[in-house]
Amino acid sequence: MQLGRIIGTVVCTVKNPSLEGKKLLLVQPINRHGKDKGKPLVAVDSVGAGAGETIYWCKGREASYPFAPNEIPTEATIVGIVDVLNVPAQESK
Repeated sequence: MQLGRIIGTVVCTVKNPSLEGKKLLLVQPINRHGKDKGKPLVAVDSVGAGAGETIYWCKGREASYPFAPNEIPTEATIVGIVDVLNVPAQESK
C-alpha cells in the first residue's frame, strides 16, 4: 500500500458495466512527509474518500480485492483513509 492525497474526481459517460456506481478519484501519490512523488493516477474508491483527504491505495492485482467476489477492471484502488501520520523528527539512517 502507498500513501496518496485526493486531488480531484473523474467523470465517465461510458465505462465498463462492472464499474457502474463506483466513484473514480484522482490521486496524487505522496511520501510519508506529505510531499508529492510521481504522477497522479486514477483509482476506484472503496472507502468513501473525498477531496483533500490523505489515503492508502494499492495497485496491481490486489486493487480488485476490496470488491470480491466481483472482479472489476482496475489498476489502483483506494483502501483506507488516513487520520494521522506520525513521522519521527529524527529518522535513523
